[in-house]
Amino acid sequence: MVTVTLLNSLEADRETGCKHGIFFKDGQRKVDYILAFTYKKSGSRTPNKKNHHNNSVHNLHSPKDDHHLPGGGGDLEAMEAEPKMDYHEDDKRFRREEYEGNLIETGLELERDEETKLHGVGFVKIHAPWNVLCREAEFMKLKMPTKKVYQINRTQGLMQKLSSFIHKISEPIQPKVAGLRPQTVKHLSYPFSREKQHLFDMSDKESFFDSKTRSSIVYEILKRTTCTKAKYSMGITSLLANGVYSAAYPLHDGDYDSEAEANDRKLLSDEWASYSAFYKYQPIDLVRKYFGEKIGLYFAWLGVYTQMLIPASVVGIIVFLYGCATVDENIPSMEMCDTRYNITMCPLCDRTCNYWKMSSACGTARASHLFDNPATVFFSVFMALWAASFMEHWKRRQMRLNYRWDLTGFEEEEGMVKDHPRAEYEAKVLQKSLKKEYRSKEKQQHVPEDNPNKWKQRVKTAMAGVKLTEKEKLTWRDRFPAYLTNVVGIIFMIGVTFAIVFGVIMYRISTAAALAMSSNPNTRANVRVTVTATAVIINLVVILILDEVYGAIARWLTQIEVPKTDKTFEERLIFKAFLLKFVNAYTPIFYVAFFKGRIVGRPGDYYYIFQSFRMEECAPGGCLMELCIQLSIIMLGKQLIQNNLFEIGIPKMKKLIRYLKSKRQSYKDHEEHLKKKQRYEEDYDLEPFAGLTPEYMEMIIQFGFVTLFVASFPLAPLFALLNNIIEIRLDAKKFITELRRPVAVRAKDIGIWYNIIRGVGKLAVIINAFVISFTSDFIPRLVYLYMYSPDGTMHGFVNHTLSYFNVSDFKLGTEPSQPVDLGYKVEMCRYKDYREAPWSLNKYDINKDYWAVLAARLAFVIVFQNLVMFMSDFVDWIIPDIPKDISEQIHREKVLMVEVFLKEEQGKLQMLETWKEHERKKGENCNSQSPGLSRSQRGSSSSMYSHRVDV
Repeated sequence: MVTVTLLNSLEADRETGCKHGIFFKDGQRKVDYILAFTYKKSGSRTPNKKNHHNNSVHNLHSPKDDHHLPGGGGDLEAMEAEPKMDYHEDDKRFRREEYEGNLIETGLELERDEETKLHGVGFVKIHAPWNVLCREAEFMKLKMPTKKVYQINRTQGLMQKLSSFIHKISEPIQPKVAGLRPQTVKHLSYPFSREKQHLFDMSDKESFFDSKTRSSIVYEILKRTTCTKAKYSMGITSLLANGVYSAAYPLHDGDYDSEAEANDRKLLSDEWASYSAFYKYQPIDLVRKYFGEKIGLYFAWLGVYTQMLIPASVVGIIVFLYGCATVDENIPSMEMCDTRYNITMCPLCDRTCNYWKMSSACGTARASHLFDNPATVFFSVFMALWAASFMEHWKRRQMRLNYRWDLTGFEEEEGMVKDHPRAEYEAKVLQKSLKKEYRSKEKQQHVPEDNPNKWKQRVKTAMAGVKLTEKEKLTWRDRFPAYLTNVVGIIFMIGVTFAIVFGVIMYRISTAAALAMSSNPNTRANVRVTVTATAVIINLVVILILDEVYGAIARWLTQIEVPKTDKTFEERLIFKAFLLKFVNAYTPIFYVAFFKGRIVGRPGDYYYIFQSFRMEECAPGGCLMELCIQLSIIMLGKQLIQNNLFEIGIPKMKKLIRYLKSKRQSYKDHEEHLKKKQRYEEDYDLEPFAGLTPEYMEMIIQFGFVTLFVASFPLAPLFALLNNIIEIRLDAKKFITELRRPVAVRAKDIGIWYNIIRGVGKLAVIINAFVISFTSDFIPRLVYLYMYSPDGTMHGFVNHTLSYFNVSDFKLGTEPSQPVDLGYKVEMCRYKDYREAPWSLNKYDINKDYWAVLAARLAFVIVFQNLVMFMSDFVDWIIPDIPKDISEQIHREKVLMVEVFLKEEQGKLQMLETWKEHERKKGENCNSQSPGLSRSQRGSSSSMYSHRVDV
């Protein structure tokens, strides 16, 4: 009775282990990868297919005999036995059979499960045995820990006390994960080799290759394995694209919300993907262990960027508070608000607009001082140095991670392992090869060819597509139509962006004129605010829509180029998407910053669009306030709507649709509905991982908002910081709960994104120099203060920047319709420009003050740009890219590795010498006992000696 109970409990444990779909049916072999496919459930399937796959689970021999071409006799009998099937479904089934057979030939073990809860979806579970893992780890040059352990050098004295003090203070904000404390010892790592297995730490073979490494090894085999029953060779990417398989993914470790089982996914969900952990550091090592180095580096970079935003936000708040504190002491805004000056301004539009008092723009002038004050110049310099410091800090952090994750020397190893060409590239090259072969056949039609050679060539063409692609490659002539399409397409898309911005400008001009004709005085008083706010909202909506459109267009343009490798494809896609999205996001802001109010003309001689719409002017306090409004609304709108709502809302909606669809289909089959879902079925319902490009892109665009126009909006770093605190947890939650587990990808840096960030940082220096000198009134104030002020103060600055205009010089039909709207007849009005007075000889011409201010502006741009660039480069030079302690540890690892191999060789030589000495003594004893040793005995002794030496 006890024995029966024990056996039942063991059977229950085995069932528990495999019921969630993490193991094969035997409960021993772990599932490393899943291939999912759809099939029509009605009608029986090929009988021998099921038997073949059941056998293939246990038998690892080559299944060549089990696979025939579609025209084989065995397949004909099977096809006659089953009902008529759709041609495309039959073709997909044949491709799957051959591909899975080829996978078994590589050593992988497969198990098929078609009796799932998901209606019409079958799964192929893949397990990589130990010998396959070792073989592929050696081929991929994976660095694995050896038995050699060494002590990590620690700082001594004051630095050690300071480090321990900081660690003790930051302990409450550290995530509660194992292995978080600073390491004191480290395993020496070396690229895996089957010949040197004795060097590696294989005390626990089950955990030697973790789940991340196992899935990446299987994925490498899937990419390399081909299916040649199609017209051309196909890897897993082509099979997915052609619908032969519907999905391919590694499994998550388990449930993230289960209290029963403890796994890395649940730990990450609790300590990383929880909004309650927003104040904690990220468990980057655990993220890397679960998702791989590439995703780990993204979150590490995002964490460093968010940390660096803290000092920038503090300084930005101080600059803003300085503007608030000094607004009542700002003489120009006080003069604009003083009604005693009684300055009458010229109309802002033709006929419908009337004369107005400058004091009515008091609020705008005071608000402009919050962002247009001497502190903003300091803040621009600070942010340029901040960007350089951020890049250096990230490089040092990256080197520490490379050392900790054993990625030092990764580029050399990566160069030794050849990247697999993309399936689309191979198909294009094969198509080119077949065309060339067809043309050569046409030329040689007069040469007779026997049938066996024809059949041999046909089989070679159908079954050996890879060999054909190795002989050919795509040249620039093959890609020229795609390159031309790319250039024309990008120029056209940029033109579309400019056209939309121009359309918004027309909206602003026409709406301002329409509102000025309103009979409501409140409407007329708030024309500028209404037009600015509505125009910015329109710009935001257009930017959000075009972002999605441009992302799809950039992908299509990259696809028609047919890049050879995935890395090249990703880099070209990133460049195109960034270019289009950069232009889309910043074109409206560039217009307000550098073009609005510059091409206006003067009263009596304004510039017109389509001979009827007058170009819009800046407010009396300048365009900087409007630039601030434009920047803040677009930045906050993109972060709130696109980065947060879209990012989490769209995957949830897709997941809900898939769930409802599968639930509706499952109800049709009551037995399927009663089954508990396996792990791979639950992961199938998740959203596929689409890469890190969207994540990086939104952060780089935000980085542009923080640095490019920071002179006009000092609070941009603060809003970016608040967004990123939520963004980190939002992205983490998405990776843990909403996405299938991505394949781990090795990477030692963030790739092309680093160069893009560096370029944006350099561009920010130039743009901020132009914003300060041309958009703000900082330079005109300095010029007035040191050249024209009679008492060395800013008194009289507003009057100095305004020119006079005689209302009798208005062109016919452009004068105000109500000239006495202010209660008196206006003879002279003022407008903001440096021009001669009506009573001078060269009336309304540009005066010398304009040229003095322009010279000062250009001089400031040159000095500011070169000074800040020099300071940034100095920061770059003075901070080493590699921390000194890491450099020493890397050098020490190399020395230790050489010592390990020398010690191993010395041990081998010593063993050989000892064995030789032992054999020599043994031979002497034998000779002394039987001097007449036969030749055959001597031969057998020498052969035994050589055999032992080989061993």
